[in-house]
Amino acid sequence: MKVRIKFTKTGPMQYVGHLDLLRYFQKAFRRAGVDIAYSSGYRPHQIVSFASPLGIGLTSEGEYMDAQFVTVDDSQTMIDRLNAVMAEGIRITQFLVLDEKERNAMASVAGADYRVTVRQGYYELVDFSDFCGEFLRQDAIFVTKKTKKGEKDEDIRPYIYEMRGTAEGLYLLLCAGSSHNLKPETVMEAFCAFLHMPYETFGFRIHRLDTYLQDDPDDITTLRPLGAVGHEAKTDHYETKE
Repeated sequence: MKVRIKFTKTGPMQYVGHLDLLRYFQKAFRRAGVDIAYSSGYRPHQIVSFASPLGIGLTSEGEYMDAQFVTVDDSQTMIDRLNAVMAEGIRITQFLVLDEKERNAMASVAGADYRVTVRQGYYELVDFSDFCGEFLRQDAIFVTKKTKKGEKDEDIRPYIYEMRGTAEGLYLLLCAGSSHNLKPETVMEAFCAFLHMPYETFGFRIHRLDTYLQDDPDDITTLRPLGAVGHEAKTDHYETKE
């Protein structure tokens, strides 16, 4: 059966890369003794995929992965079993059984939102919240992107869905996915350029709040968390259908 798992990535785990995170979860599933499914063939492997890799040094409370299980207990029991073997910074917060018709998490990603705060010692005299409106009123926001063929200018304005100040810092809602994947670091670098200030690589803390799918590709108001699909396993023991 298809299962979607939501988890946090904070603390020291923010410095663990995507491939190492995959290996970490593979070992964690074995330690927890859960009945995860394996591929067939000469070198079977756990059937697991992540929604959207998080950059090194970023924290998150809205990470998702999909996995195939042979059997599962009820959702809360599965969450407890997995959390019992997790390292500091990884916490399972949701365990949902998906309908077979649902697209996998990686293919579903359409957006992500972030909280951006300034690290102590950087930009101490600047309140970025005061300039969000002016920044977004630009008809175009060009950044230079490196490609295999060299460099090209790209307008990122269509992919900034929302940007505003909050009591905690800046809130960003950005396009994400296979076709366009706008990183918050790119937005902040463009914002600093707009304000005629140098971009400090380590000047910001970036925290992902959630990751979203989009019901209507032409309407961003239809964005929903990836955890909005599926249902909790409520019985004592689910078994996959052959």
